[in-house]
Amino acid sequence: MKTTIEIPDKTLQRAKSLAADKGITLTELVTEAVEDKLRRSAKGPQAGEPSWMRLYGAFAGSEEMRAETRQIQKLIDEEFEKIDAEDWR
Repeated sequence: MKTTIEIPDKTLQRAKSLAADKGITLTELVTEAVEDKLRRSAKGPQAGEPSWMRLYGAFAGSEEMRAETRQIQKLIDEEFEKIDAEDWR
């Protein structure tokens, strides 16, 4: 099935480079990445949450704590994106 998605230019450049390094097409790389993300999400404590969140024990059931943890994780992910972008300059 064909679809259209918007990917930031730097991310697309990195993806194309990785696909070339692996000797596969961009379509194959994106398919692998999506399938990997789906597998990880299915195994996690809650879809889309990192596995380390299981370590919270009693707090794991607290929606307030989960919301705060997701917000912290988002900030961490954003910072790593900045770091990755700096590597490609």
